[in-house]
Amino acid sequence: MGKKIVIVGGVAGGASVAARARRLDEHAEIIMFEKGPHVSFSNCSLPYHLSGIVEDSQKLVLMNPEIFKKRYNIEARVSQEVVKINRKEKTISVKNLATGELYEEAYDHLVLSPGAKPIRPNLDGVNNANVFTVRNVVDIEKMHRFIKTENAQKAAVIGGGFIGVEVAENLKLAGLDVSLVEFADQVMTPFDYDMAQILHKELVDHGVELILNDGLAKIKDTFIETNSGRKIEADVVVLAIGVKPETALAEDADLEIGETGAIKVNHHYQTSDLNIYAVGDAIEVHHRLLNKPTRLALAGPALKQARAAADHMYAIPNRNEGVIGSSSIHLFDMNAAATGLNARTAKDAGIPHDSVYVIPGDKVGLMPNSNPMHFKLVYEYPTGRILGAQAIGKGNVDKRIDVIAAIIKLNGTIEDLKDLELTYSPMLGTARDVVNHAALVAENQLHGLYKEVKVSQVRDLVESNAFIIDAREKGEYQAGHLKNAVNIPLSEFRDRLDEIPTDQPVYIHCRSGQRSYNMVMALNNLGYENIYNISGSYLGINIYEYFNDLVSGREKIVTQYNFK
Repeated sequence: MGKKIVIVGGVAGGASVAARARRLDEHAEIIMFEKGPHVSFSNCSLPYHLSGIVEDSQKLVLMNPEIFKKRYNIEARVSQEVVKINRKEKTISVKNLATGELYEEAYDHLVLSPGAKPIRPNLDGVNNANVFTVRNVVDIEKMHRFIKTENAQKAAVIGGGFIGVEVAENLKLAGLDVSLVEFADQVMTPFDYDMAQILHKELVDHGVELILNDGLAKIKDTFIETNSGRKIEADVVVLAIGVKPETALAEDADLEIGETGAIKVNHHYQTSDLNIYAVGDAIEVHHRLLNKPTRLALAGPALKQARAAADHMYAIPNRNEGVIGSSSIHLFDMNAAATGLNARTAKDAGIPHDSVYVIPGDKVGLMPNSNPMHFKLVYEYPTGRILGAQAIGKGNVDKRIDVIAAIIKLNGTIEDLKDLELTYSPMLGTARDVVNHAALVAENQLHGLYKEVKVSQVRDLVESNAFIIDAREKGEYQAGHLKNAVNIPLSEFRDRLDEIPTDQPVYIHCRSGQRSYNMVMALNNLGYENIYNISGSYLGINIYEYFNDLVSGREKIVTQYNFK
């Protein structure tokens, strides 16, 4: 007689445990319980039904109970809610939501994969018919149907995380007027504030009204009101302000809950009851870089946890090295990805660090569809150990961030990264890849070969009338420049050294940092001591300043924006 494995919840975590257990044991009895109608669906693809990118919502459903049974001999019971765990008896109590019947099911191993539920704040109107959250296929079908039947024209999305940004994008692509409201000063917190400005620009460039530093106060039938008193017209409201782990079943069974509010598990994803495992968005995991418990609601880690839990049931060892948090998103014409720690998180954790921000091309410049790639590398000081990276651009940012994720897992340094041998084709990249380029800049910075200031410091430099050199050619300068910058092109500076002061700091930029870097190094070699490269250069400065200029009406520090 084989093991009896009972799983609460499907999707990435639960369904993967079931599939792995079946591959290991053809004789096991495997039963999955799902209180909704779908046991396996692509939850990360849900927003794309709103725009019609995924036209048929049923394509979001990956497998139904019949397929599970025929292909894998796994019994998937949908519309059946597990309401209680009876640890002493090693049974669960189940309610058939279609009939109301209550019954019990025994287990040898129990796996909890209940996921996390969207947060619904206790506010006026939060339960109105036009208010939605996004968790499953039923949710997205309900919202899509409401928009069509009510001919909704205006949407307010509350929350600027992954779900909120993706929902805002897809509602805009569907033709709605969209307002995105975020309580923080930026969307997408895996990215640092300077990098998030690229995403802010992308949103407003595509017609999304982006409202930051404001939160939801109340919801009415045709509008919402924010904390600041601002009223925003909205036929449909989407709450995407975060998720909370589904722990009620575990708490009722007196299983230990961790300090983050999620289910506490050990190295093998066993709970405080060793016969009960837990995986996915409901559990607490170990952050490899911060060395403390965290929560990480991502599909990739859930799949790994599921395999490890199933393996442990069959005495297959697992090396649990914790998580670093790797993620990516597509937003209109941009791709964005991040891994590890950003500079803000490193600072909050008290980790001595520095960073570089470079904008090389994502492929050889003369090739079609070559575009700038904004890349930020964060490293520990003084060890050079790589802590994280962020990349945004129209090209393959995910490839570059995946390289950094691998380096982090291997405890790699900027020395390792600069020498990393990567593939190259003019149509796909550059001979010195973006990640190699960033590592070389970081190495120069770490070793004190040159100095730089961050793009976030440039406004203060302009307003204090610091001496700034624009190293671009005259035509580029005339198309837009920092208001107080002196145009001394790289091609002319050796003949104009008398114009460069030696008794005060000198800050140099070009378009993306390459020419200014060469000028900085040359001036250093000529004996100048207070020479600084401006990180991000003119392109980065324009993008960093643009959104805040737009919404605040403050005076620009450039004569004209230039994003080319």
